Amino acid sequence: MADEIELKTAPADFRFPTTNQTRHCFSRYIEFHRCLAEKGEGSNQCERFARYYRSLCPGEWIDKWNEQRENGTFPGPL
Repeated sequence: MADEIELKTAPADFRFPTTNQTRHCFSRYIEFHRCLAEKGEGSNQCERFARYYRSLCPGEWIDKWNEQRENGTFPGPL
């Protein structure tokens, strides 16, 4: 028998009560990168934020934001 895979998404967040999760996605992406900046690249404490934004954000957005961060043109506060 194959191993079971447990799928989870980000928990509900009272700051984002509507079904449009765009701001929730963006906030979780920023929280992850702030956590990395504060705790370091190897920190396991930031992994939950990574799981959250990866489950909420379309891959194209993540790719674009990563590229913008590398180029120093990311529009958010990191």
